[in-house]
Amino acid sequence: MVSKLPNRITSPPWRQLIQWIADPIAFQARYGRQYGNLFTMRLAGLGSFVVIGDPKIIQEIFSQSSKFDVGRGNLLAKPLIGQNSLILMDGDHHQRERKLLMPPFHGEKLQTYAQRICLITEQITSQWQANQPFVARAAMQKISLEVIVQVVFGLSEGERYQQLKTELTDWLNMIDSPLRSSVLFFKFLQHDWGAWSPWGKMNRRKQCIHDLLQAEIDERKAQRNKKDANILNLLMAARDENGQAMTDEELRDELVTMLFAGHETTATILAWAFYQILQRLDVCDKLLHEIASLGAMSTPMDIAQLPYLTAVCQETLRMYPVIPVIFPRIVKSPMTIADYWFDAGTILMPSNYLVHYREDIYPNARQFKPERFLDRQYSPSEYFPFGGGNRRCLGYALALLEMKLVLATILSQYQLALADDKSVKMQRRGLTITPSGGVRMVMTEKLRKSSTTEPSYKKQPV
Repeated sequence: MVSKLPNRITSPPWRQLIQWIADPIAFQARYGRQYGNLFTMRLAGLGSFVVIGDPKIIQEIFSQSSKFDVGRGNLLAKPLIGQNSLILMDGDHHQRERKLLMPPFHGEKLQTYAQRICLITEQITSQWQANQPFVARAAMQKISLEVIVQVVFGLSEGERYQQLKTELTDWLNMIDSPLRSSVLFFKFLQHDWGAWSPWGKMNRRKQCIHDLLQAEIDERKAQRNKKDANILNLLMAARDENGQAMTDEELRDELVTMLFAGHETTATILAWAFYQILQRLDVCDKLLHEIASLGAMSTPMDIAQLPYLTAVCQETLRMYPVIPVIFPRIVKSPMTIADYWFDAGTILMPSNYLVHYREDIYPNARQFKPERFLDRQYSPSEYFPFGGGNRRCLGYALALLEMKLVLATILSQYQLALADDKSVKMQRRGLTITPSGGVRMVMTEKLRKSSTTEPSYKKQPV
């Protein structure tokens, strides 16, 4: 039995931190080859982390959720999402908040959001110009931001709607590269020296967003009979077992968390999906044939059930992790996992990247093969793009729905091509991993006209 942290990387902790910030995927690939499925990295100022790429160990972790804390392992995100975010909670507090947040993201509620997602996609893509290259990730960000603002925040017009979109975009762009992301990893950089300092700018933008959200919450409270189908209204109406509602601070921080969890991540995965689909004519042809087979009377939820479209999304999520590892687990009491002894306080970090690229589970793992998800069903410890155990992403069903509907809507209406044949690598952006350069593509032809010539969501009830 091993009684110490396994396979410690021997380079200085400061160097490991710089490597982790610069390229966490290459970091894992390098030390995974050197040490195998389990190794310990030491990041200067942050501590030691046991990175795990073994599904059997990960399954034990997922099945013993009560033996780990997770929220206190996510403190790097606190300056962005606030102290009242579900991501930072543990124990009863986490369980209570999760129950309050869950209903708007499942069941019949998804049908309410589906048509709006399609209409938003049509409205934004109708502005594309033929033979004019554009960045796929930026285009998908416009769509995903509009979905967040309309479906989650419940805003579709007015000054606050415009302000919120601008401030959110500018705020996220402040950590859009590995260098600018380093502010999240070095505490000494997190000092507000005034409006012109980097951290000062971030704080002021964050406060502006909080003020806009608070103004919206106050207005909703004054209009108690307003029952529009959006997630904010549902959260404001939710009550726990004691009849208590979420506080304004909780609502505000959870809305910002949803922005980070559902905006940049979805846009990134969509960009990667187009990158692969447009390289593979066979994949594109299969998708178009499957979508066309539904006929003119199909609904958005019919599209969401298409098996090959689902497999394309699953394979994209496998190959391109949006975050380099899932939420760390902190051992609460000394315990043994797979013949390894871990003391209390040990931080275990399951790696979706290492598992998703295992050749014994995914043969030819570096090839884009959606068919693998039609031929086999993977266990929760073999495939976990949205995390696992009691910390699986609450919004995973909405994220998958948005991915499918955006892809189907665009591919059925436009002929697209990559703007160049350059290979695209994964690059850090804040706490996430995105395609370097954003994937440049071009619309070469409109296959059919969209259903409206002005914003559909304003013309049709949703």
